[in-house]
Amino acid sequence: MGEDAFKKLWKMIGLRYKSHPWHGVDIGADAPNSLTAFIEVIPSDTVKYEVDKASGYLKIDRPQKFSNIVPALYGFVPQTLCKDEVADYCMEKTGRADIIGDDDPLDICVLTEREVTHGNIIVQAVPIGGFRMIDGGEADDKIIAVLKNDQVYGHWTDASQIPTAIMNRLQHYFLTYKQLPGEPAKCEITHTYGREEALEVIRRSQIDYNTQFGNLEEMMSATLMEAMSFGQRRDNILNALP
Repeated sequence: MGEDAFKKLWKMIGLRYKSHPWHGVDIGADAPNSLTAFIEVIPSDTVKYEVDKASGYLKIDRPQKFSNIVPALYGFVPQTLCKDEVADYCMEKTGRADIIGDDDPLDICVLTEREVTHGNIIVQAVPIGGFRMIDGGEADDKIIAVLKNDQVYGHWTDASQIPTAIMNRLQHYFLTYKQLPGEPAKCEITHTYGREEALEVIRRSQIDYNTQFGNLEEMMSATLMEAMSFGQRRDNILNALP
């Protein structure tokens, strides 16, 4: 079976079955400059949803215990992973040691002036900055992006253009969304960075993903060929029996 045949096969499978939002949704040909984001949570949600890594379906992570709500569309960048490369970059920029990646896809919040009424969707976004967040010793960067072609926010090209009030809301959410009264703060934001650092974090998360998972379509194609070869050998053995 040739490469073109495999491409046709996977295209047909995509028509029949829903793609896993982490592995099956393409990050985009122009990434990291412009990319696909999968949105899990929107500002009106009173429950925090996240993708179940095994099935690809949204699951309830936890109810929002307090009045803090995410002030933007929030989700992750498909085909990314926060592991060694992302952790190394965090240590390089903070001067700290013993930081590890959180083993999750890279988080992203997408600013738009439009009201989006539900999550579990994909959007096209343009990264313009981010927060270097450390959560319990784990690198947990939050990329800040604008919805592509947004009429109000679409002209922003760097986080330095975002009004202070909006940045404060984003920071407050990420610093408090896991914290319970009487408990010490678990999350910290060491830096707010601009577009160029955001693009580097995304590039490194792509490297981490490829290191961990490789090219899944090639692996699946090889597995399919192995299964077909086994089936052919089995048939040959059965046909040779008296």
